Order: sequence, then structure tokens, then C-alpha cells
Amino acid sequence: MLETLSKGFRTARLKLSGKAELSEDNIKNALRDVRVSLLEADVELSVVKRFLSTVQERSVGEVVTLKANKTAGFGMAGMQVTPADHFIKICHDELMGLMGPVDPSLDLSGDPSLIMMVGLQGSGKTTTAGKLARRLKAEGKKPMLVAADIYRPAAIDQLVTLGRRLALPVFSIKGMKPVQLCNLAVQQARNVGRDVVIFDPAGRLAVDNELMRELEEIKAQTKPENILFVCDAMIGQDAVRTAAEFDRRLGFTGFVLTKLDGDARGGAALSIKEVTGKPIKFIGMGESLDKLEDFRPQGLADRILGFGDVVGLMNDFESAVDKEDAEKDAVKMLQGDFSFHDFYKQIQMIKRMGSLRGLFEKLPGMGSMLDQIPKEALDDKELVKIEAMIQSMTVEERKQPDILDKSRMRRIARGAGRSLEDMESLYERFLQTRAMMGQLGRSGLFGGLPGLPGGGGGNPFGGGGRAARRKGGGDNPMLGGGFPGMMPGMGGPPAGAAKPSREENIEAARERRAKQKARRRARKQSRGKKK
Repeated sequence: MLETLSKGFRTARLKLSGKAELSEDNIKNALRDVRVSLLEADVELSVVKRFLSTVQERSVGEVVTLKANKTAGFGMAGMQVTPADHFIKICHDELMGLMGPVDPSLDLSGDPSLIMMVGLQGSGKTTTAGKLARRLKAEGKKPMLVAADIYRPAAIDQLVTLGRRLALPVFSIKGMKPVQLCNLAVQQARNVGRDVVIFDPAGRLAVDNELMRELEEIKAQTKPENILFVCDAMIGQDAVRTAAEFDRRLGFTGFVLTKLDGDARGGAALSIKEVTGKPIKFIGMGESLDKLEDFRPQGLADRILGFGDVVGLMNDFESAVDKEDAEKDAVKMLQGDFSFHDFYKQIQMIKRMGSLRGLFEKLPGMGSMLDQIPKEALDDKELVKIEAMIQSMTVEERKQPDILDKSRMRRIARGAGRSLEDMESLYERFLQTRAMMGQLGRSGLFGGLPGLPGGGGGNPFGGGGRAARRKGGGDNPMLGGGFPGMMPGMGGPPAGAAKPSREENIEAARERRAKQKARRRARKQSRGKKK
């Protein structure tokens, strides 16, 4: 996502690296790359001009303090601040200004409250209606969906299917005009006690006057408190022109930006608020019904500039993972005592959190390194391949990886439709990761977790364990132990970690088998004595 936008800012920062001051000449040189990047990303031309003008005006002549004092909360005394850093800070502020401020709240004061979804055909409007219904249901509301797209029967079937999945009612009467249908739906919602009604009329082109008049009539008769324009981020500058026309005729209250996870450009996110003055309230970052997020300008600006998005990452983590289970999994990994069964759980967690590339973009410092990572390493299909091989194992093999030999691996690979080399590679990387995590656990660096050297119940990952969390302490997604750097088959151990040799892995596996046999013998002897 957003590679095109990020590229220009990275290049500009490199050009300013080593400069002692921000002069008019070097600022113009750096902004040339930013200009190209913004235009390639389909940011609207007038928005590009205003952005560049503001950044240049703020940058030229600024006095940059080259050494900062001790930073509050970070303890970084004497931290160096370069002119390039100052330039990026200005860009960050202006990017946030383009997209914000935002207000993701909806007006739910009506009886029932009405939400009208509008947008072009194929923009993801019907799916977004389902996502919004799911979100409102989770907040304790009782939404009802209205299938008002009478021109496309498949849209009605799609909304009915979504309603069935969400266990929510869908109102639809075959052959009835959309305006009459929406009016009747409001009455029905009052009769059955539904407090939110979501209209899903037909998608259309802004130039289609007849269909636009239909929307205007629905608005005039039902008077919805919320009109959300669903905008496909992948249609570029057309999104801005279309949004302006819809806003002129309907006066909507906010945007929902969809398919932002599948777009390398994303210029609509920077243009649409500036041109229309209406806020982006939500963004769709995936196809599943739980992938509707509050729009956060700072998070998007951070990702564009390669800073990551820790808040977004934490939100993903908390929505996908049980914290106590994650802590137990972390202890098992750091004890070097985890299995393919545990890794399978980690894969499921990662898939719930989103795409691999999206997760990497949210990790601080990873934005500028993505170009150096092989594309196949960030391909979600790699997780599917690993899943298939683990699913092809017996329960015993998943729980006791050390019993795997070439014969078993050949059978597993054949069952998963993979080659023996794929299975051997997965197994070797699994052993490497397990040995490395065991070394980290024994090092005492993670002594805050019970069961590890120096363990005392605190949580070194996020400022204390459960007790600290009850007092407001943080959590860190690394507790899950399942980020791609730790995944077997996804590029091996994290950068900088000592990589055990093949011989060390084999020796470690032998030792584990011997210990397991000893434990089994001890249990048998103990049972014999009891008898």
C-alpha cells in the first residue's frame, strides 16, 4: 500500500541527508521528487501545488536545532536532529493537515437513526454497509439493512447473504421503487424495534441525472442523519471529481475510503478532504466484515513517511488476539518449547490481523526496508503454503516436531501438494527459530515473564503483566510471538539474531528427543509405584 507516495519522500530525505542547512535550492531539488511521487499517486493537481508551496515556505529559512535535549519519555539525551529530519517533520505535519481533522462518529440521535450509503458502482458500497452494520451491532445497536438496489439483483442477494452472516434483518420487497422501499423500511424498523437503518441504494455515475435524482428524493423523504460516500481509493483523481459532484447534489456527511490496502497510489486519501472539506470517517482495509477502521490521519502520514503505525498495529493485535493466550504463547516460544501446533495458531493470528505487507508497514522503521525484502516473502500465499504443510501432519507430528524424519516429511509434502525441499526448508527454519528463541529466553532479557530466568510476573514487552495492564500499563504485539520475522518459511530469524547452524539444530533435536524419552520413562515408573 502507498508505495508510490512513500517513494518520493524517501528520495527527498536521502537528497537532504548530510546537508548543513535547508536552502531554497536543496529544498526545491528535494520537492521535485515529492511532486513526481504525488502526481504518480493520483493526488489532485491543485492539492499538490498547495502542499508543495506550504512545505517550501515553512522549510526555507528555518533554523534547525542540531542537538535536542533529553526527550520526554524516551530518555534520548543529546539526540541529533538533522535538516532532513526537520524537512520530513514539516511534510508530516502538512500531510496530517491535508487529511484531518477527522471525526469518525455518526449521528445516531434519530428514532431510528438513518445512514445512507452512496457511491459509484463497484466501489465496495454493499460490503461497506455490511461492515458498518457489524460495527454498530458490536457497539450494542440493532441495525437493519435495506436492499434498495433494484437495478442489480445480485446486489440484493449479496446484502441478504451478509445479513445472514451477521444475523441481522435485511429489508427488501421485489419490484418496489427505491424511494417507497426506503420509506417503508423506516416504518418497519420502528415496528420491530431496530434503532439504526442502513440504506444501500444502487451505485451510479455522477453524470446519471435520473439516478442522482432518485438519491435526492430518498434524502428528501427519509431525511437521513448520515450520508456516507463510499469511495474506491484505486480510481485516482476520478474519485475527487466524483465526490465533489455527489457532495454538490447530496451534501454528504463523510467518506468511507475502500480498497486502500490494495492500492500502491492512494492519492484519493490526500485529495478528497482538501477538495470537498468533508472528513474521511472510515477506511476499508480488507474484504472480511471486521476490516473497517476509524480513519487516523497521523497513522496514514506515519506509514507514508516510513515511520510505521504502532497505534494501528496495537488495534489490529487487540482485535485479533486473546492477551492471556498471547502471553502463554510468548513464554512457550522463549522457553524453546513450542510446536508446529503453536505455529499454526500464530499463522491464524497473523491472517486475522491483515496482510503481511500491511503488518510490515505498521512496524516502525520497516517502511524504508520493504524494497529490500523479496516480494515472495511478503506474499500472503506463503502463509497458505505453510498452513497446508502443517495441516498435512498428524496430531503427534504437530505436537512433537522432533519425530519428523525424511520419510514423514515426504508424506507430509505429498499430502500438502509441495515438494520435499519445501518441507525440509520449513522444518529447518522451524528448528532455527526454536533454537534462537530458546537462546533469547535463557539470556534473561525477558525475565519479566514468569517461567523464564529472572521471571517475576512483570511484562517486559509492554510495561508490566496483567496487574500493570489493569492499572493502565501497555501491551506490545510482539507478545504474540508470531510476527513474520519469527515465522518459519518467511525469511528465517529476525535480522541481527544469531542463526544456529544445521548441526546445532540436529544436536538440539536429539537432546529434546532424549529428554522427552526420559520424561516418559519417569512418568511410567511413577504410575507403576502408585499401583
